[in-house]
Amino acid sequence: MAVNLFTPCQMGKFDLSHRVVLAPLTRCRAINEIPLPAHAEYYAQRSTKGGFLITEGTLISDTAAGFPDTPGIYTEQQVEAWKTVVDAVHSKGSIIFCQLWHVGRATNNVYQPGGGAPISSTDQSIPDQRRIKMPNRTLDVFHKPRALQTHEVWEVIEQYRRAAENAIRAGFDGVEVHGAHGYLIDQFLKDSINDRTDEFGGSIENRCRFLMEIVKVVAGEVGADRMGVRISPAIDHMDATDSDPLNLGLAVIERLNKFQNEIGSKLAYLHVTQPLFMAHGTKTYSEAEEDEEARLMRTWRRAYQGTFMSSGGFTRELGMKALADGDADLISYGRLFISNPDLVHRLKVDAPLNGYNRETFYTQDPVVGYIDYPFLDQENGEGTH
Repeated sequence: MAVNLFTPCQMGKFDLSHRVVLAPLTRCRAINEIPLPAHAEYYAQRSTKGGFLITEGTLISDTAAGFPDTPGIYTEQQVEAWKTVVDAVHSKGSIIFCQLWHVGRATNNVYQPGGGAPISSTDQSIPDQRRIKMPNRTLDVFHKPRALQTHEVWEVIEQYRRAAENAIRAGFDGVEVHGAHGYLIDQFLKDSINDRTDEFGGSIENRCRFLMEIVKVVAGEVGADRMGVRISPAIDHMDATDSDPLNLGLAVIERLNKFQNEIGSKLAYLHVTQPLFMAHGTKTYSEAEEDEEARLMRTWRRAYQGTFMSSGGFTRELGMKALADGDADLISYGRLFISNPDLVHRLKVDAPLNGYNRETFYTQDPVVGYIDYPFLDQENGEGTH
């Protein structure tokens, strides 16, 4: 029988009742980098028995931010606040991982301690035609980063370990290391950005080292089976391009496979964003290009020895097809989950979906556009949640 969105899945040590995953989604609702009671409601609304959720990108340190009002996991106050969120999700029977995030150069001095320069693999700036959302939600330019010294790279690796430790103390079932979308780890992986001459730059082996050292320390802290890794080798978000995305992806996967074999334990999953996802309507893709993107994903999927999660623009039909064709084990949904807290149920009964309002994706309001999207039974007048 063909696998579909509602076929149970064994994700390492976790028994999932279905394959519809809440993707990590920046929502900008924290205050002073601390999650609120509204966060607990938001994640609980999207929880199902045996379901799997991944939090929004969560800051590993005081230099990690590049969006307004994003939560952290590096102070005791933050850990305590996340406990309420995790408890709310667990009360619904769901599993939740915390996504560990550092934006690297994708920021502005206003988000940095003392207004200092952002940190990165490089001192190259993101081009001025790209814009960053400021604390007051206006747009501005990204500021020039400074390249981390070698000893500082190791300090950031340690920050990932501490953040993972904090996440487990907060009650999370595991963590996802965000190595995608042009943020700090991707700035080490991509050859158009990484211009280092130390052991973290140059060869593809060296460019993969930062990610792999993080994987090792995080796995050592929480267990490989309680961590996932997200990558996006073919996506140019934040001007993060690579001259050979296929082989960059294969190089990362080869090293993850080797690591898994050496320790005798698999990661919970590898999470890969489809290349088409970040196009933002700026490019019209030909059938040949779409076929090439699909070939990349299938090649990476076949190469990875473990659970493979795919994300990026999936509908019900496309999710069903990807699973039936063996192109993924899990499908993570983002924007559809924003406007449909009961997305799993709606997809299961093939019900109409609420449309989403982009204007409220990143606002500060803890209710509007965040926890006020209706459930199907509310729309039908059958009750409330």
